[in-house]
Amino acid sequence: MDRAAGPDPQRRVTIVDVARHAGVSTTAASKVLRNAYGASPAMRAKVQQAIEELGYRPYAAARGLRGQTYTIGVLLPDIRNPFFPDIIDGITDALRDTDYHVLLGPSCDNEKDEAKITDAMVDRGMDGIVLIAPVMSPRRLERLAKTIPAVVVGRHSRSAHFDTVTDDDVAGAALVVDHLADLGHRRIAHIEHHETDPVHLAEMPNAVRADGYRKAMRARGLAVDIASTSYTQEGGYLGARQLLARPQRPTAIFAGADIVAMGVLTALSEAGLSVPGDISLAGYDNTSFAALGPISLTSVDQAGHHIGAHAARLLQERIGDRSRPAAQVKLSPALVPRRTTAPPP
Repeated sequence: MDRAAGPDPQRRVTIVDVARHAGVSTTAASKVLRNAYGASPAMRAKVQQAIEELGYRPYAAARGLRGQTYTIGVLLPDIRNPFFPDIIDGITDALRDTDYHVLLGPSCDNEKDEAKITDAMVDRGMDGIVLIAPVMSPRRLERLAKTIPAVVVGRHSRSAHFDTVTDDDVAGAALVVDHLADLGHRRIAHIEHHETDPVHLAEMPNAVRADGYRKAMRARGLAVDIASTSYTQEGGYLGARQLLARPQRPTAIFAGADIVAMGVLTALSEAGLSVPGDISLAGYDNTSFAALGPISLTSVDQAGHHIGAHAARLLQERIGDRSRPAAQVKLSPALVPRRTTAPPP
């Protein structure tokens, strides 16, 4: 092929095109692409230049036939939750100096969509997957982890076939309750994410967080008050409306996630109530918006970036050795007090 002419623009560039453009054999070009022994610096330079000039991209499917595609799938329950990008940042930062690429799959937080996305990830030969708070049944989770290396984030599961990275949600909820009780609050309500499947209810982070709230309230001798909605902005809004309709409204609200607290702020504003003048508010996740000056939300930091980094590390280890013992990493949360919490009026 004439070096100046280049390949036909109507078809995909192949390794044969790269070799011809660089003036080397296909075997030599393949060695450079595989970073194999035997390729001289001069040869590498010529092949790399040809790759850049032609815009060559290797077929992931063909790489998969040789053993790895160097792609990792990440399952997200809700792309609108501002906490999940922190986990993604941790994963991508940990993989930055590797050959792996991260592909995201939003699941819409239901089992049917989760099954479609995880099946697609397996069918496309991904080397491993990170599942963030998956809602699938324990049986399906076990079957999936036997098929492909997997790390589960957030869900308090234990298995010989997959690794887990979780926050200590019980301790995190206690941090909020103790903080508010120490300020003098006695009517502390909680907005939880309602679970409908009792089979894996105890494993879900929101359920564990709500259980931590109950335990902390009882330890303080305080009455439990829960509104069950969802970990969404709308769920926070509806939960706050429920709590404000109580015969005796709470003096403080513990939102199960920062995105829930966003909805609570809207409901309180509509009701003509100020934060923290009338009602104190605390969230969970310490997302980027919580630190914004006009909001300044008290929140629990569960170190999303560290969670993602641990998940990426564990997944690489599991890809390298499927038979190694499963690891369970539990991170300790920290309370970040800001201006949305104060003594009760």
